[in-house]
Amino acid sequence: MTDDTKERKWADAQFKKAERATEGAKATSEYNAEREAERAKTVRLKAQREAKEAADKVATQTAPAKKR
Repeated sequence: MTDDTKERKWADAQFKKAERATEGAKATSEYNAEREAERAKTVRLKAQREAKEAADKVATQTAPAKKR
């Protein structure tokens, strides 16, 4: 009976170890996906801002001067 208990405890420990490794890999993957999405959003917003600034600059250069 003692050998069965030791083997069972060992098997349970190995299972839990593998489960923790799987959970850790999943969490890391989710973290990386969130960071990549954040980077992509930042790049998109920066491009939009720069395009708007360029359009505003062109609009102010081509706009007729206001009379006083």
